[in-house]
Amino acid sequence: MSRLLQRVCSFFNILYHIFLIFACFVLLAIVLIVSAQVVARQALGTSIRWSQEVALLLMVWMAFITCAVGVERGLHISIEMFLARFPEPFRKLMDQVNWILVILTGLLFLYYGSIQTMSTTSSTLPSTGWPKCTMYVIIPVSGFFIVYFGFLRLFRKEEWMPKPIFFEKEGENG
Repeated sequence: MSRLLQRVCSFFNILYHIFLIFACFVLLAIVLIVSAQVVARQALGTSIRWSQEVALLLMVWMAFITCAVGVERGLHISIEMFLARFPEPFRKLMDQVNWILVILTGLLFLYYGSIQTMSTTSSTLPSTGWPKCTMYVIIPVSGFFIVYFGFLRLFRKEEWMPKPIFFEKEGENG
């Protein structure tokens, strides 16, 4: 069973690496679109009609992508000064409660993000004419990775976490 779970985790880690590379392209696209809009407005005296809408969509995507990355790397804010005053068994219990709450949050993203995505498939964005669901499709994807990493952290399977990819330094992952 453990071997099967490791293979499933390896597959999810490959998907996550694709997700990270996608995030790099999203960030690059935001920079290029906003820069092009500034040049068009300042130098050419015109505007790129769709730039604000697409930049906003990509920023929403980046916000949810970074939620998943934050869970994977353990980067979310925590207050340890308060917990340090309690005995070790209580701190371990609170750590478990923390990861259960993270998993529940990911499940909410997955469930309600899917509902939001499905309910907006028939409407379109005004400037691009794209389906409005493109704005929300990243929410369940992010929720999936939050749940995945939450379970790995809850069950202390750090060895199954994704390894750094080619543009990351060793030791950057949580």
